[in-house]
Amino acid sequence: MKIEHVAMYVKEIEKAKEFFVKYFGAKTNDGYYNTTTGFCSYFLTFDDGARLEIMNKSLMEDYEKTLTRMGYIHIAFSVGSKRRVDELTATLKEDGYEVISGPRTTGDGYYESCIVGIEGNQIEITV
Repeated sequence: MKIEHVAMYVKEIEKAKEFFVKYFGAKTNDGYYNTTTGFCSYFLTFDDGARLEIMNKSLMEDYEKTLTRMGYIHIAFSVGSKRRVDELTATLKEDGYEVISGPRTTGDGYYESCIVGIEGNQIEITV
């Protein structure tokens, strides 16, 4: 069994799409739009085949995204090396994204950093 994809609602779908394309190398489909419901989505595919669906709908609730809330809290991307973790973290910081930890080796042995990415969503960057 494998996870087929993970989905997230976003306010600004085009900006979210470009974020994942620019920083994480996502490939995107042409998108889907339902004129009746106002629902639109893109499937983003990453090098290893993992997929993220980003979605938008005309009426959505947007609660504060605290870093200690219940439920799904972050998405993690493996970038292949410590050097790449360092480089991507530095690039995201230079581009105005908040680095909330790292790069560092965690107590359980991961080399990672965590940033607050697009629309306040936490993203972990690891080897």
